[in-house]
Amino acid sequence: MTSGVTTEPAVLDAMELASDPELEAGFAESAHQILAGLVSKGAALGWVEPPSRDEVAELLGHVVCAVQAGDAALRAAYLDRRLVGLGFWLRYARPTHRPHADLEKIAVDAAAHGRGVGRALAAALIADAREVGIEVLTLDARGDNANALHLYRSLGFTEYGRLPDFVAVGEHRYDKVFYMLDFRREG
Repeated sequence: MTSGVTTEPAVLDAMELASDPELEAGFAESAHQILAGLVSKGAALGWVEPPSRDEVAELLGHVVCAVQAGDAALRAAYLDRRLVGLGFWLRYARPTHRPHADLEKIAVDAAAHGRGVGRALAAALIADAREVGIEVLTLDARGDNANALHLYRSLGFTEYGRLPDFVAVGEHRYDKVFYMLDFRREG
């Protein structure tokens, strides 16, 4: 007998998300709850203080516009129709960097950690980048974010640089670590 509870996350792209009015309607609010909750516990997501609903809505609006222009990919992970994670990459704006993109955020609700959500999101975003011909997918992460750094290495990313004590969170300083996944080397 099964309980009906999904154990694998459903990872939707922006088009799939938009095609489900119920999920789309609650996406920004759920994303805000995840991001604000993680940042309030010290997560390395680019904010020192939890972002406001408006900040998150503006960010997601920017990403969705970029997706529509072919300059981004957005993924949302659901467990039993509850948003548990999101991630996106954006193509570089500078004309000489247009073949490349930056994996800007992957965030997983603390209650879903350890369930493969981050890996599923990252793998889907990597596949999206490969599919549209991105040549190099980059990212940066805070040096103390060992779980994220391990995940990225396990997915084939390699470190290409580090800025010591670059990230400032109050009095604390952390390295900023740069990673890349070079699709040009895949032959």
